[in-house]
Amino acid sequence: MEQANQNQDYQAGDIVYVFYRNPHTQDVANIQAAAVVNHPEKENELALFLYETYYPLSDEVAIYSTEEEANQAYHYYYGEATEGVLE
Repeated sequence: MEQANQNQDYQAGDIVYVFYRNPHTQDVANIQAAAVVNHPEKENELALFLYETYYPLSDEVAIYSTEEEANQAYHYYYGEATEGVLE
């Protein structure tokens, strides 16, 4: 399975889907919606806003444009576990 295209043009206000690992339970990954926003400290840069935190918008983050794409990738990488599916 090919990862979402990281060179896609995102704009502030876009909602995307990412894999998020619980910082307290590293073996648990979930799909989480995140907002693409203007970085508050770096002019002309975008960031992901997730759980009240800004994350770099980089090739190191698997970003999916739709929930369906994220769920397909989650199934591919993690199997049948339902905890990654947004409800």
